[in-house]
Amino acid sequence: MERPAKYYEIKEGGKVKCLLCPVGCVLEEGKEGICLGRHNKDGKMMVTNYGETVSLNLDPIEKKPLFHFYPGSVILSTGPNGCNMSCKNCQNWNISQRKSPTIYVSPEKMASLSIAQGSIGVAYTYTEPFIWFEYLLDTMPLVREQGGKNVMVTNGYIMPEPLQELLPYIDAMNIDLKSIQNEFYLKITGGRLRFVQDTIVKSFEAGVHIEITNLLITGLNDSPEQIAELVNWVASISPHIPLHFSRYFPTYKLTNPPTSLEVLKSAYKIGKERLDYVYVGNIDISGTSDTVCPSCGTLLISRYGYSTQIVGLDESRCASCGQKINIIL
Repeated sequence: MERPAKYYEIKEGGKVKCLLCPVGCVLEEGKEGICLGRHNKDGKMMVTNYGETVSLNLDPIEKKPLFHFYPGSVILSTGPNGCNMSCKNCQNWNISQRKSPTIYVSPEKMASLSIAQGSIGVAYTYTEPFIWFEYLLDTMPLVREQGGKNVMVTNGYIMPEPLQELLPYIDAMNIDLKSIQNEFYLKITGGRLRFVQDTIVKSFEAGVHIEITNLLITGLNDSPEQIAELVNWVASISPHIPLHFSRYFPTYKLTNPPTSLEVLKSAYKIGKERLDYVYVGNIDISGTSDTVCPSCGTLLISRYGYSTQIVGLDESRCASCGQKINIIL
């Protein structure tokens, strides 16, 4: 369904420039942006992905991954076709990097589905939800009206003004901080680091629940020095932000070997030196999926796969020592 875009400017010669994300596509008549969801029609920027849904599933919240936001719950998960990055290791490249079949789901329908079958709301995920900006702006308030929560699983690549417009409706975000080095972003994703960092900081300051994922790719961003730099940067915002290290497997355009067990164990150890909550995903390493009290070490939440058991929490405090835990139940 085609709609006018909100953030763009008209340029000379009938061109339009998108102002939604830092890519800033400048499009001639009939041309489409990198995200596959916007094009120039008669000298105006038009949205072609409004409500066009590439997937619709009921997922465990831990799959996002969000470990400190209603643990053990399920959430309706959906997303658009396309992305504003071109990551060479994209695991969902078949729906993010090329045209894929979609179905239209109106904002009203999405909101009504948001609390069906025990869902706590809607997670906008799978590809890059920020390219769905106009749809999010219409859908998120309706989800809130139904009593649901709005969750973003995102690369964080958006300009400050549209981000600020959406933040009041976002309850939680898992932001993919792909590396702490801009060179990695330029080479592997086509993006720029500082915009992702700005999104993390601004979202945290706005009171949104934030968790961060870092995929460790062999030989590219997995050195102890890079891991420590990333951990230190996250800790500089807050040591209470949960950080998820994720194991990489060769996919799409990258053939680097899978992340080694030793690197993942080392990353976990480095992370725990500065952060209260560190996890390792895409591999089973004993204890690295559990939540423990940063003060006394009591097991608070036990996890195996997507099976979650709350064992040591008294509301949002450690049942043993009373330490306040950064968690929403």
